[in-house]
Amino acid sequence: MPKRILQGVVVSDKQDKTVVVKVERRFTHPLLKKTVRRTKNYHAHDEANKYKVGDQVRIQEGRPMSKLKTWVVVEDAQPV
Repeated sequence: MPKRILQGVVVSDKQDKTVVVKVERRFTHPLLKKTVRRTKNYHAHDEANKYKVGDQVRIQEGRPMSKLKTWVVVEDAQPV
């Protein structure tokens, strides 16, 4: 099974080797037919403490490294 890759913005870098990434998804509401935005925060592994708050990054699923951290930062994402 391929590993999922998501794109989001770093919202916290206070922990050592960990960043919190906010990922937003958009979908059409089935009844109201309006576009709805939902956000979720993911804890991701950042080995070099390279990324700071506000950076656009891509994260990929990985092995569990702690209770909350199961994602790894793969690369910088180009702003769209």
